Amino acid sequence: MPDISLLVCTRNRASALINLLHSVSVAVGEARGLDIEIIIVDNGSTDDTPAMLAQWSNRQPFPVRLVAEPQPGLARARNRGLQHCRGRIIGMTDDDCILHSDYFAALARCFARLGEDVIVGGRILLGNPMDLPVTIKVEDHPMILHPGAFPGGFVMGANLALTTTVRGRVGRFDDRFGSGAPFEAAEDTDYLFRAIGQGCDIRYDPAFAVDHHHGRRCPSEEKALLAAYSYGDGALYAKYCLTDWRIWRAVADDIRLLSRDILAPVRQHAGVRHFYAFRLRHKLRGFLAFAKSRLRRVRAG
Repeated sequence: MPDISLLVCTRNRASALINLLHSVSVAVGEARGLDIEIIIVDNGSTDDTPAMLAQWSNRQPFPVRLVAEPQPGLARARNRGLQHCRGRIIGMTDDDCILHSDYFAALARCFARLGEDVIVGGRILLGNPMDLPVTIKVEDHPMILHPGAFPGGFVMGANLALTTTVRGRVGRFDDRFGSGAPFEAAEDTDYLFRAIGQGCDIRYDPAFAVDHHHGRRCPSEEKALLAAYSYGDGALYAKYCLTDWRIWRAVADDIRLLSRDILAPVRQHAGVRHFYAFRLRHKLRGFLAFAKSRLRRVRAG
């Protein structure tokens, strides 16, 4: 069994992916004494990605497994890739990220201190100062998620790792969520929510880090991204609202936070006024969309 499997899912991002692949080669070279394999899922790319992956993988001295998942959807691609991961630790990152050179060594040290059934999110730094400060995680101290908390934003899929026992315990990502799926986002939040419910330990550790080159520089792009995140969370609320009390605690927190739009308004998102109201409005959209989808399935059933 390898020490670490790194899973990367990609679709039509050859120009960004080449930078990640270079960082993977460097980080594996720095991780002396570790058995590492790389799993890359091509999620139906139509650009130069397949040829580039084939050329890169043939040049590497470590195991690289190329997997095809033609049907679009990040969660679907992750599920396909997880089937091929053999490592005790499974790390995940996005195709527009760059690993720090000590990524694998730091990941191994982090998990050496932990037991089984653990998910740990790592640090996500802004790769380009021209990009807006979104989809990053910059805290410099370790944290542990309270078992009753809603996990949205605590850690992120761009730098996430888990023990292989978690995969067996929690199962697959819900492919209705995430990029390329009907509910746009929150596939990682849904997975974490189920993992906590199964008794898994959820942590944040800044020791293993990536730089995220997400490329969003216009307020309109940021606004659309934040709306998608909230839409996905709202759909997740609808998925569990009848079966899990933690959802209603999250809803109560959302309502309580509305007062901050007046007392302590969020200023960092230039395209969004009244941030907490904005977030709640799009969560309601997601909630209703999921509820309608479920009702259609029941009627068709």
